[in-house]
Amino acid sequence: MEQGAHHTIRIAAALIDDEDGRLLLVRKTGTAWFMQAGGKIEDGENALSALRRELREEIGLSVIDGEIRHLGCFSAPAANEAGHIVETEVFHIRTRHTPETQSEIEEAVWVGHAEAAVMPLAPLTRE
Repeated sequence: MEQGAHHTIRIAAALIDDEDGRLLLVRKTGTAWFMQAGGKIEDGENALSALRRELREEIGLSVIDGEIRHLGCFSAPAANEAGHIVETEVFHIRTRHTPETQSEIEEAVWVGHAEAAVMPLAPLTRE
């Protein structure tokens, strides 16, 4: 890879909040960064299908169409893969789901905005 060149990782992520304004953030096993739940979009998947799969796999959350709203496409440096950029389709979900950490997720926490502001957040989450 040339100096300054970046690889792009396509992901789908959910900005998950509840009626009290708390955010649901996850931390992958062996990492320090908290981020929105979600993950890589596999070949042949669209962003929404990838998000549904990742939410089931990571935190045991199943959502239906009326519960998901597309917020847009955002990009930022990847938190756990140096020299990579994440290009992310972000969706909003409001729920009171109790996360069941699975797959590569070590921790899932509900936090207020002030608490989140002082946590180690992935660049996309912070921005």
